[in-house]
Amino acid sequence: MTADKDHKEEPEHKEVVDVLDEEYEKLLQTEPLHGLTDAEVTERMARFGKNEIPEAKTNPWLKFLSYFGGPISYLLEISAILSAVLAKDEPDHWIDFGILVFILIANACIGFFEEAKAESALDALKNTLALNTRAWRNGKLVTVEANLLVPGDVIALRLGDIVPADCRLLGVGVTGEESEGTLQIDQSALTGESLPVSKGKDAIAYSSSIVKQGQMLAIVTKTGIHTYIGRAANLISITTEEGHFQKIIKTIGDFLVVITLVMVGIIFIDDVVRKQLPVLKSLSDVVVLTIAAIPVGLPTVMSVTMAVGASQLAKKKVIVKRLTAIEELASVAILCSDKTGTLTMNKLSFDKPFLTNKGNTSADFIGTGVQYTDEDLLLNSFFSSEPGAEDPIESAIRKAATSTVKVLREREVQDHHIPGYKVNNFIPFNPTAKHTEATVTNLTTGEKFRVIKGAPQVVIKICGGHDEATAAVINFAGRGLRALGVARTVDPEMTKFELVGLISLLDPPRPDSAQTIKECNELGIGVKMITGDQLIIAKEVAHRLGMHRTILDAHALVDETQSEEALTDRVIKCDGFAHVIPEHKYRVVELMQKRGMLVGMTGDGVNDAPALKKANVGIAVEGCTDAARSAADIVLLAAGLSTIVDGVKTSRAIFQRMRSYALYRIASTIHFLLFFFISIIAYDFILPTRLILMICVLNDAATLVISVDNAKISKRPDKWRLGQLIFLSFVLGLLLMGISFAHFFVARPYVTLQQLETIMYLNISSAPHFVIFSTRLATWWWANLPSWTFFTAIMGTQVIAMLMSIFGVEALQATAIGPAWGFGVMAVSLVVFQLLDIVKVVVFKWWNFERTVKLWPTPSRKALLKERKAVKAVQDRAQANWRKLAPAVKAAYAISAFKEAGLKATKKETVVAM
Repeated sequence: MTADKDHKEEPEHKEVVDVLDEEYEKLLQTEPLHGLTDAEVTERMARFGKNEIPEAKTNPWLKFLSYFGGPISYLLEISAILSAVLAKDEPDHWIDFGILVFILIANACIGFFEEAKAESALDALKNTLALNTRAWRNGKLVTVEANLLVPGDVIALRLGDIVPADCRLLGVGVTGEESEGTLQIDQSALTGESLPVSKGKDAIAYSSSIVKQGQMLAIVTKTGIHTYIGRAANLISITTEEGHFQKIIKTIGDFLVVITLVMVGIIFIDDVVRKQLPVLKSLSDVVVLTIAAIPVGLPTVMSVTMAVGASQLAKKKVIVKRLTAIEELASVAILCSDKTGTLTMNKLSFDKPFLTNKGNTSADFIGTGVQYTDEDLLLNSFFSSEPGAEDPIESAIRKAATSTVKVLREREVQDHHIPGYKVNNFIPFNPTAKHTEATVTNLTTGEKFRVIKGAPQVVIKICGGHDEATAAVINFAGRGLRALGVARTVDPEMTKFELVGLISLLDPPRPDSAQTIKECNELGIGVKMITGDQLIIAKEVAHRLGMHRTILDAHALVDETQSEEALTDRVIKCDGFAHVIPEHKYRVVELMQKRGMLVGMTGDGVNDAPALKKANVGIAVEGCTDAARSAADIVLLAAGLSTIVDGVKTSRAIFQRMRSYALYRIASTIHFLLFFFISIIAYDFILPTRLILMICVLNDAATLVISVDNAKISKRPDKWRLGQLIFLSFVLGLLLMGISFAHFFVARPYVTLQQLETIMYLNISSAPHFVIFSTRLATWWWANLPSWTFFTAIMGTQVIAMLMSIFGVEALQATAIGPAWGFGVMAVSLVVFQLLDIVKVVVFKWWNFERTVKLWPTPSRKALLKERKAVKAVQDRAQANWRKLAPAVKAAYAISAFKEAGLKATKKETVVAM
């Protein structure tokens, strides 16, 4: 009756039925503990194909042609067409046409080949992250790649697995024992159901659903394109949505495009209306001017920089699944790291266990006076260990039991059977119960009993309490040991548990963990340790890692008596969390994000997925489950956290390069537009089309190598500070415009118009281009010298421009100006960039967040400024109070020291007198 009632209260679930025909049913008569033979697998693979969805490949020619679309490409194409039309009357315009077509094709080729490289990296990534599953084949439980499964394969499903193909549950445990248990399966991706669904024998588990609890054998029914969801090969989604960097750069690009179009529109109207120039000629000139001003190379610079960064990370065994995660990692302020396996070795070694007496109770620890032995403890542990599981704790226990317990050591075949015993049912570990459980029959006596193994506090509580065991757990923790409780039932009803003992496990910190945490702190990243272990264990490990011992019990995260503000303060100030369950991880991330912090979270289990998704950067550590790997943004292929430091440094280098390029590009565009806007309208002066295009080609081509330039890694999480960026760009642009007009007015009386055009070309090409040596850093340009590749590219393009100006190139409309003007203009440009470097340093030092709020007073910025001022006021008061108390404190210390010295002297005299 109760069961019926409970069943009715469960959320209604409507199962999708996938009917199989008789031919398929014949393929599903595989013996569970034998599986298919190699010959059967080969035959069925040829018949049904791999367990994957064939990807539709875009025609490479169509993809190449797609790079000729977009606003910038359209401007180039319009200008090329106008040049071809004008070439009918003026053949020289064919050269303009050729240069424009070259720029179009060069941009398309670079973009096409960069994307081709990215796709190759993606294919390699899919191979690296290919899902694996455990299957019975040829009578052995082996690990196989998910795409090699065929109908009729018998596979093992357990907590954290992503179901690799449609399969029917057999109601049989991994070792063949009948099981009345069910699997909890999350199939929200298929049905939208928010809660996991219970599925038992003969139910269908669908491809890409996730096992949340339990273990069971299943037989594959359909694979590849025949599965219900039809996307088994796409379980790992590689997203390419715009990230913060791309949005910022796009905003900057759009801003420059709008300013450019407005200003050249005014120039066009002035040419046609006031100067009465032909429409086609005026249109051709302003289009070319627009192309030179607008950052034509912006998309390419972005692609190359990000591709190089991803490649660098891949070499360091950091696989980026979401490209924007590289950018966000540069701004991460808090890194929450799992303790076990990430900060520690996760290679457990056994120490002397704690053993109880047989017949012990919570009130009588002596019992019969006969103590359980090591073999008793390990045998019961073996009963409650999951067969074939790759979990390090389970593996370590099975290994120790196999080498210590006589009946296990002397087995002829080292498989899953236990001589003299039969495991009737097994319930694997889950994060809520925090223990495994087995129901066992002694084949000799017929006795039936239950065994549990898990978190000591849970097992001790189930046994009714045991003060000596609790003291032993604390003792183990004080020595940095991990404890596992083992208990078994001692009554026929199998309800009364008796504690057998505690296994002590040592999991030492990784050799590089302390150094990694130190490096993270030096980079302005706070590391918080997260563990499900005892609070005292967490404190001991934190101490060994060089962290403070301020560890918060995770249950405080759901304390309703504290305000969210007070709780967030505690979360930020602490060094880690103990007694953590997956829901706590999500809460930690949520609280810190509400304070405006960017949070990175590591995880390895299926239950970590919500926190990994919630974090700004979710990081799946080495050896993680398929579900955690699928939910994460970054996957670590090397053990430990040291690779994350590499990732942070690389992402910050990318950030600095992109910010450097943005500052240079905005400043040079403002300089270019303002100079020609004034010179055309006021003095009717403009450069020949080919010289303008040469500025565009040479300067944008050179900036491509910014992706391999040296970068000074910031010691704090990076921020764009867009107000500062735009303000400084306008200052530099206005000063560059002033320098260009100085050249214009100085040279005009002494040279011809054609020579003046060449002089101005050389100045407009070199002066802003050398400024990129300054924009690379927030401090003096020589504090971190550019790479030889970057220096050679920048200087090389300007040497070409200088030689072309000195000797003249008629085909490019450059008239010879001689070495005096050529070297003179270049020397001035080199001096100017160093003077502008002083301006840049002054602006960086002078600028603060308060000035940003004054220039762009948004409500959120005003609130943040108010909060910062309040915090600063509290800090100032605290420092002022300390300054008042400091003399008294120092005097008290001095008096205490004198008293202690006097006592020591008195004791010494007494000893001598005796």
